[in-house]
Amino acid sequence: MAPSASTQQILLSPAELSYLHTSLSLTPPIRPDGRRATDFRPLHAETDILPGTYGSARICFADGTEAVVGVKAEVEKSTPSYAGDDGGDRDEEKGRNEWVEVSVEIPGMRDDDSMPVFLAAMLSESLLADGGFTGRLWINRRFHWKLYLDILLLSQPLSYPLPLLSLTTHLALLSTRLPKLKSEQDEDPLFDDDWDASVHLYPAGSAKPAVTLLVMAVKDNIIFDASKEELSVAEVVLAVSIASHSSSAGSGRMQVDSGSGRQLRLLAVRTIDPPSRLTHPGVPNSLNTATGGTAAASLEQENSKREGLHEEGVWQPPRGGAKRKLIAGMIARVLEKGGVGEEVLDGLNAVELG
Repeated sequence: MAPSASTQQILLSPAELSYLHTSLSLTPPIRPDGRRATDFRPLHAETDILPGTYGSARICFADGTEAVVGVKAEVEKSTPSYAGDDGGDRDEEKGRNEWVEVSVEIPGMRDDDSMPVFLAAMLSESLLADGGFTGRLWINRRFHWKLYLDILLLSQPLSYPLPLLSLTTHLALLSTRLPKLKSEQDEDPLFDDDWDASVHLYPAGSAKPAVTLLVMAVKDNIIFDASKEELSVAEVVLAVSIASHSSSAGSGRMQVDSGSGRQLRLLAVRTIDPPSRLTHPGVPNSLNTATGGTAAASLEQENSKREGLHEEGVWQPPRGGAKRKLIAGMIARVLEKGGVGEEVLDGLNAVELG
């Protein structure tokens, strides 16, 4: 389980939490900013903003949260594999996970804090789960590209930053260009000096990098792109990584995107510990001496009584796990045809690449 989605202290009273939970439980849910359950916050996106990188992108949400991703690459000598080497196959073309290095920086946090470490791990997991990503870094049996993804959150995270970082990384990889290879077979790599002749890491018409979406649930309502306040009453939070499905996904070289007829492929699912579990519960009238109730003699008795109370309008932090049916429904909403997953990928494809 990934660390809590809370990056800042939640300054909401139990009464406010109860009101927000009730609003999000309605059909359809009433969100604080008026968005529908599947609506994303408006964003501004641009690519090729860092001149010293092979690819870069910037995304800024309407609430001011902003992220920048830079991609750098260097040629590295491959470690030979002696297991089952017959001298004729090209198993190394599949690539290795250590050919990609992801680092995340968040203002006010150390590099070894749990939040940047887990975010980098989840972003790496979704990219490498594609199966063909590292294959694009293969040069020949002796050399490969080593890719460095430097991800920087420029502002304080007003919500869980994973979707923002994932979308920005997606655009940065789409804009990444590598020098054109002139050498052949297993020779020492020789590249074309003309940058105009460079080739995209993801050529037009090929499969696209993975994206990770944040999905939360309040009772039976499934909500996308949750704000900090909405996450404070979430019962279940999932990070769902998807990519466009391709009939040649196993080749790792050329994955054809079928356009409007494409199918989405599930790459990874992570549960996020919701910050709602850390909130303070409300006090029901039966335990409130100011309203004629009887206070518990000890903390253990109070907790025992709260376990059996489900009083309407009184906030109780969620406990326990999530039902499998609910998790399956959340994943299905992401993958459904014409759903949120396709809308997000279509929106990213509309961004002009440099």
